[in-house]
Amino acid sequence: MTAFTGQELTDTLNDKGLTDWKPQGDAIGTRLLTGDFATGLDLVNKIGAAAEEAGHHPDITLTFPHVDIQLTSHDTGAVTERDLDLAGTISKLAASAGVKADPNAD
Repeated sequence: MTAFTGQELTDTLNDKGLTDWKPQGDAIGTRLLTGDFATGLDLVNKIGAAAEEAGHHPDITLTFPHVDIQLTSHDTGAVTERDLDLAGTISKLAASAGVKADPNAD
């Protein structure tokens, strides 16, 4: 399984159109601007269902008014294709809910 790090990870995120995600150490992350707690909770539940189906689980922090998500493959200590695939799914779920991402927010 390929582990993506450094510039290769940044390039891969761009190549896959995952510009709403950014490298965060040995992970990738994004902030989803849900606007309210109920929207965030609904989105977290949808992300949870997708994660269960994929057998790969993100770290999620639900707050008002956003959701922070980090993905990494703990078995490799780096970002792998599993993370990129789930990031794409999460981005689609957010877009279908009308939620925008701000990967540069702290």
